[in-house]
Amino acid sequence: MELRKTSLYSTIDMVPQMEHYAGTLPCEQAKSRPSLEALRKTFEVSFPPFERAGGNMTSDERISNMPDGENEESQGPSEESPVRFGWIYGVKIPCMMNIWGVTLFLQLTWITSQAGIVLTVIIILMSVTVTTATALSISAIATNGRVVSGGTYFMISRSLGPELGASIGLIFSFANALSVALNTVGFAQVVCDLMQSFNVHMVDYTNDMRIVGVITVTALLGISLAGMEWETKAQILFFLVLMVSFANYFVGTIIPHSVEKQGRGVFGYRSDIFIENLTPNWRGPTGSFFAQFSIFFPAVTGILYGANITGDLKDPSSAIPKGTLMAIFWTTLSYIMVAVTSGACVVRDASGNTSDIMTGNSTDGCVGLACKYGWNFTQCTESQSCQYGLANNVQVMAELSGFYYLITAGVFAASLSSALGYLVSAPKIFQCLCKDNIYPYIGVFAKGYGKNDEPLRAYLLTYFIAIAFILIAELNTISAIISNFFLCSFGLINISCFHAAITNSPGWRPSFPYYNKWIALYGAVVCVVLMFFFTWWTALITFGVIAVLFGYIIYKKPKINWGSSVQATKTPSPQCLVMTGPPNQRPALVDFVGAFTKNASLMICGDIMMVSQPDATDQSVKWLNKRKACSFYTQFTANTLREGVRYLLQASGLGKLKPNTLVLGFKSNWRESSPETLLMEYFKQRKIRRKINTSDGISDNSHRDQIKTVFQTAQGKKTIDVYWIADDGGLTLLVPYLLTRRKRWHSCKIRVFIVENEQDIEERRNEMINLMKRFRIKVNDVIVMTDSEKSPQTKNMDRFLDSVAPFRLHDEQQEGVSVQELRQKDPWKISDKEFEALRLKVCSERKVRLNEIIRKNSQHTALVLVLPVPHSDCPSALYMAWLDTLTCGLHCPVVLIRGNQENVLTFYLQ
Repeated sequence: MELRKTSLYSTIDMVPQMEHYAGTLPCEQAKSRPSLEALRKTFEVSFPPFERAGGNMTSDERISNMPDGENEESQGPSEESPVRFGWIYGVKIPCMMNIWGVTLFLQLTWITSQAGIVLTVIIILMSVTVTTATALSISAIATNGRVVSGGTYFMISRSLGPELGASIGLIFSFANALSVALNTVGFAQVVCDLMQSFNVHMVDYTNDMRIVGVITVTALLGISLAGMEWETKAQILFFLVLMVSFANYFVGTIIPHSVEKQGRGVFGYRSDIFIENLTPNWRGPTGSFFAQFSIFFPAVTGILYGANITGDLKDPSSAIPKGTLMAIFWTTLSYIMVAVTSGACVVRDASGNTSDIMTGNSTDGCVGLACKYGWNFTQCTESQSCQYGLANNVQVMAELSGFYYLITAGVFAASLSSALGYLVSAPKIFQCLCKDNIYPYIGVFAKGYGKNDEPLRAYLLTYFIAIAFILIAELNTISAIISNFFLCSFGLINISCFHAAITNSPGWRPSFPYYNKWIALYGAVVCVVLMFFFTWWTALITFGVIAVLFGYIIYKKPKINWGSSVQATKTPSPQCLVMTGPPNQRPALVDFVGAFTKNASLMICGDIMMVSQPDATDQSVKWLNKRKACSFYTQFTANTLREGVRYLLQASGLGKLKPNTLVLGFKSNWRESSPETLLMEYFKQRKIRRKINTSDGISDNSHRDQIKTVFQTAQGKKTIDVYWIADDGGLTLLVPYLLTRRKRWHSCKIRVFIVENEQDIEERRNEMINLMKRFRIKVNDVIVMTDSEKSPQTKNMDRFLDSVAPFRLHDEQQEGVSVQELRQKDPWKISDKEFEALRLKVCSERKVRLNEIIRKNSQHTALVLVLPVPHSDCPSALYMAWLDTLTCGLHCPVVLIRGNQENVLTFYLQ
């Protein structure tokens, strides 16, 4: 069944729908809402003049008859759905494959011989703290809305702005392209070594490595061009090979070892060997803790793969945290297990010569732990010419395994999977950068092909960059630069998370709860320190390149439609002009607005005066400071309130610190006031109108200078009830969320009330729960109101009719006098035709019925939020009566609120 489309308030006012927020995703078209102006003219559209036209029209027909531009919806041709991956195949396995590299198979055992088991484990854990901090930051950013393609670049650029984002995006894409060359050369070196062992060569060692490298990267390009499905299948194949290789290794540690293996220092698990290898034995120019740390650290930097292919994931917000953190856990465990097992089974020095076996029981003159096991490696140990053992042979894992060449297959799988992963990541990052059109001459690489929008041109560019550096075949220096590029990216990701959290932006609502801003800051600082610690000159090169790219963007000032947390403009936040008059006269209004704007956004207390009073400014400022209210105070002289508010809205603030929300106190004694004061215009800016009764908002000790209000006390575990009956862009939902971030409101639960037909309750409720999840707003319950269109009780309707009776013209009872003549005297009063037209269910009766529902569900809540839109032809007295009716009989504060139909809540990364 089709769900309800229109709200209780109007035939064209829409209920909250997922489609209205689709435009917050790049390259997607939102389903449009009617504008405020259209809503105010509803009765001119639906009931020309005061007669209901098209009474049998459906809601969809009414929407189709809306003015041009009010019902625009993208109706693109249906295309085959792109392939998307879950957290296991899309993130976990690729990240694990990128982390498991040549270091695991060829360098970890050598690091263990140098640093010993204890310090090696410490090196692994220290490295993992940096990557884990970064992974937590990635998880927080990725769950703060939907991340589209571009991964790391997208996260940094949308958090820290285009200057840093585009700069790091360009060099990070380049670093990924160079990593393709590095891993391909690593594979080629192992192949050429294997060829040499069989005395096979094509030209010479260096040129053979180039030939194998070019052939390999060409084959990987073919897999990439075939699409993400083939790339994922290849990664799964490599993963299975690695699992077999691991199983082969661990089985090899427990089976008996031949004499040949013992001659190479492999004796199996021995407590003496384990104890001996616990402590370090530094050798050579890299014989220090930090030198070994710098050698190992690049092995754990492959955590960004999942983030870099966000456009190919089913649910990046869920897949990236789970996949990345699980990959870090399992790879860390495997690194530690390999370090411990190899250190417990292999001595540091061995000759590899079977003639060194001892034939007698005498160990006189024998040096080393192997003497206990019948081997004398003294000669090579003292001359430092041993070719085997933990400290001398990079193929220890192969020697220790059950079958030597399965470890070689593991090296092939690790290096090829890493090369393939970077070959996929680099083009996707670069494509997203090119789509943003920040740098000149690279837009040609933004074009995508096929159902997955594959960046084929960027693939070819990455391929040729990799070929160029493979042909150089001397990548040690480039490797240091790449490590710095990755560390710089890690640092900026952590800074992005820290800055978004510390600025307390309304848009920072990650659903991942386990991040910490101080851990993010720690990760950022450590990354910068490590950059200079590893190779200071490459760190200077990295920062120099970023500075040049940063300066270019500052100079060019590209036109972009996204901001940054630095500007604090990413998410529209309520910046309030509060019409308090003298603030001490409306303390509840000051406290309420301050509850969600303090240290987060702008608050200006406005005071419209007929005659300027300079002393009032000083008194009001002192009162605000004493109350610890973070607010400006502005006094404005005008002839009328309406005129003053208009001018004050335009004149207040500076730059981007300008009010976008008007807050007014509700005039409780409006019936006793002069009718002219009720002629309040509903401005086009967003509004919150706040009804505060003296009995519930202010304590009786009003003689004191600082009056205590309900908003200064802890609200406990009460609920905040949001009657989100019409979709205003999300302001009605944003304000209660901002309140719950405060200590006094933190324990309050948000309940959302919506309308729907009885037969569609579950479907509508599930849709709204999903919408709340997409907004990253924790809602305690979604309640569907199915009885909202019932007629109100007679006594309640009679009470409403009595309340508006003094404001009716009763023109039909006065013969010979026209409505226009009566209106000249009392323009605020209601004609009989207006009253009958506006009494229909879409107006007066529904307001009375809604009040009955609110009283039933929200009698003693902490706060209620609700408001219809006033119509342009609705008399002011009738509108005030509607508002009074909505809040009648409630014992809690009520916020009468309405957004301006523009999205203030979004799905995308902010």
